[in-house]
Amino acid sequence: GTEPPTAPRAPQHKWLPTAPGVCSRSTVPKWVHEAVKPIVKALEKYIPQPYAGEIQGMASFYGTDIVDIVLLNFAYEVSAFCTSIVTQDSKGNIYHGRNLDYPHGVLRNLTLDILFIKNGKVAYRGTSFAGYVGLWTGQSPNKFTVSGNERNKGHWWENVISAVLLKSSPVSWLVRETLEAAVDFQDAVVRLAKVPIITDVYYILGGVHAGEGVVITRDRSGSADIWPLDPLHGNWYRVETNYDHWLPAPKQDDRRDVAMKALNATGQNHISMDSLYKYDLPSRITVYTTVMSAGTPEKYTTVVRDVRTSHNTTYLLLTYLLTLHMIPTIMSCGNLS
Repeated sequence: GTEPPTAPRAPQHKWLPTAPGVCSRSTVPKWVHEAVKPIVKALEKYIPQPYAGEIQGMASFYGTDIVDIVLLNFAYEVSAFCTSIVTQDSKGNIYHGRNLDYPHGVLRNLTLDILFIKNGKVAYRGTSFAGYVGLWTGQSPNKFTVSGNERNKGHWWENVISAVLLKSSPVSWLVRETLEAAVDFQDAVVRLAKVPIITDVYYILGGVHAGEGVVITRDRSGSADIWPLDPLHGNWYRVETNYDHWLPAPKQDDRRDVAMKALNATGQNHISMDSLYKYDLPSRITVYTTVMSAGTPEKYTTVVRDVRTSHNTTYLLLTYLLTLHMIPTIMSCGNLS
């Protein structure tokens, strides 16, 4: 149920009710731990607020090695396999759907919908995991929607070094910062295309006006390609998975072709959030599906998936209220059905 807000909390207290206490060292080379220790000792010098405070708070509360928490956040930066779709219907409405896939099933129990509050109103919202300070999926109401897909390049621990030495932004932190700061779709595109980041990624955005949809293929230093909607020439959707759209689909990965066939069968006249969810087909490792439209922000919907069972939505999805740079309390939670 709904509870009254508590006193505002500092960044280091934001994630205490939910943060996971363990980051497996078995997946991280020992030398990476050793290399990161000096970074952690001067955390605020290398990691900006509010992220440094949030990471410190998680480690302190759970008695966990702060190195593990730092590595946990950076490890997520390049382990997300996804399908993102941005579409425009025949009336000019923009819809955005995404599947987020991880090989770690435990994340289904840690999936959160988060409302970021500023001056008493929802400034933006997103879907994330407990203990993770970035966002891969989000919406700025009546402005734009955004999702990030991995662009498979390099080992993730190399990105820790990139973040520190080059002071580049983790890709999911840039999503969160863009949701907070961008004034409209075009501003968001510019920010996500130009700000240096720690690894390659695909950013997919949808706006509120006809034609406002784009896939940005990113290198660390800037955009490698901008691929907008082109509805006047019949290109009313864009599908992005985890490889460059101008390359042929890998033989072992037909997600793009499957999605395109489903969209073509649906047709522009019948595309909607409901039909987008229907055809945003989950895989064995899909953690959640989100469908959203910035023009109708109240319809933002996330469903936790599990195709291994007969019930896709058997997990608990929590909704959190986060006042920007502060956190009051849990707003609501419930079982999806």
